[in-house]
Amino acid sequence: MTEMQMTNQSSLVVGMHEPISTKQGVLLGLQHVLAMDVYVPPFLIATAVAMAPSDATGLIQSTFLGAGLASLIQILFFLKLPVCQGPSFVPIGAIIGIYLGSGRELGAVMGASFIGALAVIILGYTGIFQQIVQRYMPRLVSGTIIMIVGLTLLPNAFKSNIFIDYNGLTLGQNSLLAVITAVTLLIASALGDYLPGWGRFFRISSVIIALLVGTTVAYQMGGVNFMAVADAPWVSLPSLAGFSYGLSFDGATILTMLLIYTVLLAETTGTWYAIGAVTGQKISDKQLNQGVIGEGVGCLVGSLVGATPVTGYSTNAGIISLTGVASKKVFVMASLWFMVLAFMGKLAALIHSIPASVIGGVFAIVCIVIMLSGFRVIQDQMNSDRILYVVGVPLVVAIGLVFLPAGARTGLPDLVRYLIDSPIAVGAIVAIMMNKVLPQPGESLD
Repeated sequence: MTEMQMTNQSSLVVGMHEPISTKQGVLLGLQHVLAMDVYVPPFLIATAVAMAPSDATGLIQSTFLGAGLASLIQILFFLKLPVCQGPSFVPIGAIIGIYLGSGRELGAVMGASFIGALAVIILGYTGIFQQIVQRYMPRLVSGTIIMIVGLTLLPNAFKSNIFIDYNGLTLGQNSLLAVITAVTLLIASALGDYLPGWGRFFRISSVIIALLVGTTVAYQMGGVNFMAVADAPWVSLPSLAGFSYGLSFDGATILTMLLIYTVLLAETTGTWYAIGAVTGQKISDKQLNQGVIGEGVGCLVGSLVGATPVTGYSTNAGIISLTGVASKKVFVMASLWFMVLAFMGKLAALIHSIPASVIGGVFAIVCIVIMLSGFRVIQDQMNSDRILYVVGVPLVVAIGLVFLPAGARTGLPDLVRYLIDSPIAVGAIVAIMMNKVLPQPGESLD
């Protein structure tokens, strides 16, 4: 990773270590929380297994708590970059299978997550993962992975958030809301470059401004219902695994989760590259190892508080690029917001009330920003047909998996299904293989 050349920090309004007021930090931290949508994975899991309402609420609150603790662990002690941790979408299918196969026991899920997290810590502590990255993931591959992250997330913004008929709004209304939100975000961000004085405010607050405008318009359309906020308690406790249902261990479920964590590491490495690209930070070998350890510790703590495996969210890289704010203080505040939401039922319900299409409008712009950040990393290397293959083939494979029909997964071995459910991981593997297999110009194929 030492050869990877990141972009410079000239586009940042506030650097990683520059001072920022606590008031600004609280507001800007909330921007990241609102854009991350961390409640979606536990919501999908609870819905798929028909979990009781109280258990579903407890799982969602535990997810907030796990995200906050894991984020603080990475920011303050291990990776030390402006990154937030949240529940990964990769393990959802495996978690549902483990939960149902164990007689509807969350303890089996958390026990397998606990052991998998220990394995990740060992990979980081021994330096094995860093050696893999150093040998197989040069600048060209890492930049390609960043592009894959943005490109593969973009269709989900449209399919799952924008092109929907949901919450009393038609597909056309949701599409209009996404456009309004996205345009507001772009205008607010652009004002940062053209307005003296107030421009800084508009740029660093662009995400929350866009969400407020989008939600206000949605409310006028009748697409926002605050009844759930009114019914939610002010204070309630998450379901902590160590106290609510304990941990249980089974060989088959542990093996399954070990495979999941392998995919997660490939996914989260792409996120670190994206964060490094938008902040201008070169990630050292030592920092990479520390990040892996932090990932493992965060997942381990998460399993103890009842959260599913966490990973770094690429969304934050896009928001940093849009707002120009990379202050670690903002991310500490975001972590604290997560922890507050874990205990404040009304605040969690209020965030949940933001229409999916409004989130989708922000998410779509963020995905494009991430993809372009990856292109910046590799743009000066696009000078041969070999480079086009190394970059282009993984992109085609990854986007193909995004649109793979659900029926095509039927009957496949579990490991294969877990892999194809993570286009980012598969795209990364293909990029590594293409870079190793294709010879440099002038080299023989023999």
